[in-house]
Amino acid sequence: MTKDPQQTLIEELDKLLEREREALVGGRLDALPELLELKERLIDSLNEMEGIEAHQLQPLRGKVLRNQALLDGALRGIRSVANRFSTLRKIRRTLETYDDKGRKTALVQQHDNKLEKRA
Repeated sequence: MTKDPQQTLIEELDKLLEREREALVGGRLDALPELLELKERLIDSLNEMEGIEAHQLQPLRGKVLRNQALLDGALRGIRSVANRFSTLRKIRRTLETYDDKGRKTALVQQHDNKLEKRA
């Protein structure tokens, strides 16, 4: 008995969405580009087929939305870390103080991070 090619593609995409979820939950963001390429290929193949009913794809829709939410969360986390590092770099370069009248003054360090070699 041979499997329906549409159902085979749907099952492959389902498994791929589970792998994508595992990568997102596990923090393995480096795996995402390869998974995205495979996902695009499977979706293109599904789009080329005729006669696929919406109810056949419904379980995939939920998984796609779940993975998108996980990816959005990962991106928010990455942006948060990048902002924090930016703030830390700024703090290392400047010292903000207040004068006797309550005005803020920033002392900026003019230092190149060059290694000086002495004999």
